[in-house]
Amino acid sequence: MTVTSTTHLNFRGDAREALEFYRSVFDGELVVITYAQMGDVPDPAEADQVVWGQVTAPNGFRVMAFDVPAARPWSRGDDPFFLSVRGDDAGEIAALWAKLTDGAAIKVPLEPSRWAPLYGMLTDRFGVTWVLDVAVAYAAS
Repeated sequence: MTVTSTTHLNFRGDAREALEFYRSVFDGELVVITYAQMGDVPDPAEADQVVWGQVTAPNGFRVMAFDVPAARPWSRGDDPFFLSVRGDDAGEIAALWAKLTDGAAIKVPLEPSRWAPLYGMLTDRFGVTWVLDVAVAYAAS
């Protein structure tokens, strides 16, 4: 049996835009289901919002997202999580970084660090904080 973990992002009205952006960054496939398509429209103004969406890419990247209905409490928060993207190819990580910087606030520039050949942190225009790095092998403790 195989178990995988997929980050699920919660938005308020801009899940589709965020997923489309991530699809363009990671060259992935986008699937979006709206509240109207599910037949579960909590508020007619939210019918075209995302009840479930996912981006999957050939390189293994996967993220899910939805729009939290206005009737439920939601706050973007302050760094409630990081979305980590790790790879073994510095060129690939740098290319993904370059795309994610569109409208982003750079917290740590992508550059060599004490623990990785490349490491960087940014908060994208949707308020999601990303950590990108080139993975290195560490001995088990």
